[in-house]
Amino acid sequence: MRVTSKHYLYRVRREFSPNCDDRPDPNDVCLLVVHGISLPAGQFGGPMVTQLFTNELPADLGDLEELRGLAVSSHLFIDRLGQITQFVPFDKRAWHAGQSIWRGRPNCNDYAVGVELEGTDDVPYADAQYAALLAVSLALFRRYPRLSVDAVVGHREIAPGRKTDPGTAFDWPRYLRLLGSQS
Repeated sequence: MRVTSKHYLYRVRREFSPNCDDRPDPNDVCLLVVHGISLPAGQFGGPMVTQLFTNELPADLGDLEELRGLAVSSHLFIDRLGQITQFVPFDKRAWHAGQSIWRGRPNCNDYAVGVELEGTDDVPYADAQYAALLAVSLALFRRYPRLSVDAVVGHREIAPGRKTDPGTAFDWPRYLRLLGSQS
């Protein structure tokens, strides 16, 4: 896997998200944030994550009406089968972290890549997702030299008290062991 000169992953599905803008410094990619998402909560395989990130939610949201008008995105989404969709090129600022801080530096969206894994805090993530996340991480490390194993965090680490994802079901030791053995 590799990142193209246009800051996209080579040969992955692309969907355009309008929920992004220019980074203050497009060369300042130095943090990788792992998220977890499912819409509706706890349901996998549906179209709603893509619809949320592309501002194309259906008219009837039922219990999810609070999502209407929410302008969010991530750079990547990895579904339960390990399929990757890219919404925002890496040199742009995706709107994934919200109010956040890392190592005393606020506004993580300015310098982070956001990767959403389809999942919940308490359901184990799929083997295919770990494999895809590992391949993505290594490609990002090769393309953006300020990224490293030490600059990979969960959403909960940069938004403590506000966010809990990717949750206790995400096997950090497994992922970091794989990452450390490959980088």
